[in-house]
Amino acid sequence: MKALVFEEFGGPEVLQYKDIPDPIIKEKELLVRMNVIGLNFADIYRRRGDYHLQGKAPYILGYEGSGIVEQVGKHVTHFKIGDRVGFADVPFANAELVAVPKEKAIPLPENISFEVASSVLLQGLTAQYLTKDSYEIKDGDTVLIHAASGGVGQNLIQICKQLGGKVIGLTSSMEKSKTALSLGANHVFLYKEEWVKKVKEVTDELGVNVVYDSVGSTLKSSLEALKVGGTVVFFGMSGGNPSSVDPRILMDTSKTLTGGDLWNVLTSYEERKTRSQQLFDWITKGKLNITKPTIFRLERGSEAHELLESRKSIGKILLKP
Repeated sequence: MKALVFEEFGGPEVLQYKDIPDPIIKEKELLVRMNVIGLNFADIYRRRGDYHLQGKAPYILGYEGSGIVEQVGKHVTHFKIGDRVGFADVPFANAELVAVPKEKAIPLPENISFEVASSVLLQGLTAQYLTKDSYEIKDGDTVLIHAASGGVGQNLIQICKQLGGKVIGLTSSMEKSKTALSLGANHVFLYKEEWVKKVKEVTDELGVNVVYDSVGSTLKSSLEALKVGGTVVFFGMSGGNPSSVDPRILMDTSKTLTGGDLWNVLTSYEERKTRSQQLFDWITKGKLNITKPTIFRLERGSEAHELLESRKSIGKILLKP
C-alpha cells in the first residue's frame, strides 16, 4: 500500500509518499480502506519530534479518518465488510489501509459523508466533552473561546450557543474573526488587542464563567478574564507552554483550573458510538455546521502540513489517498 511516512524528525520536507507493507489485522481489528484522513496539529508535533510516536521508522502520522471496512478479524461482531466507519484515535492513518481496533471504530450513518466525518470526529468530540464533562455549559453562561476560528473553536461556538451560552471568541486576524461571528459568537477580539480588558468591558467588569484555553501561553490572561468562581479549562498548547500558576490565586478568587483530554473520555466502543451519534444528529438537524474542508491528495501531504503550520487555513484540512 501507499503511505505518507517519514524517517527523521523535521519540517514538512521530511515526509515521503512511498510503498510499505499492508497492515495485518489481529482478531479484534478491522482493515479499513481509507477514503479521507483528517490532518491535525498533533501530526505536526509528532513530525517535529515533540510527541511520542508508536513503533519505529518509517513513521506513519495520522489518527483520524474514515473509510470502508475491507476485512474483519474473527472476533469482530459489530462490523462487517462494506460498512462505513470513522475513527478519531487510531494511529498510522496516513495510508491507504489502516488496522482499526473494533472498540475504536465508529459507525457512520448514510447521511454523514466521509469528508464530514473526518472533519468533525476528533475536534467535534473534543468540543463535546469540553462542554459536557470538563465544564458543563448552562443557560446564561458567558464563555471565552481561544482560537475561535479553529476546528475545535468553531464547534465550541456552536455547541455553547445551542446550550444557551453567550460566546466571546479570540482570533489572530480579522478574516478569522468573521468566521467566528458567522457561527454565532456574540463578540470576537484579536490577540493583538488588550483582550482581557475588552472581555471585562463586555461583561460589566465581572469576567466570564468559563474559558476554553487551547493556546497554553495565554493561561495567566485566561485566569484574569474569569469572574470570581469561574473556571479555566486548559486543553492545548498551540501557542507554547503555559506559565506556572500560584494556587493561592485560585484560592483567593475561588477560581478553578482544570485540564481536559479526549482520550480520558473515549474509553469504550459505547462511549464513542453514543457521543459521535450526538454530533451526527446535530449536523443533520443543522445545529452544527461544518466549514467546507481543504482537501489534498495524500501524496501532497507536505503541502498540507505547510498550510496547517502557516495558521492561514480556516476549517479542516483533509488528505485523500
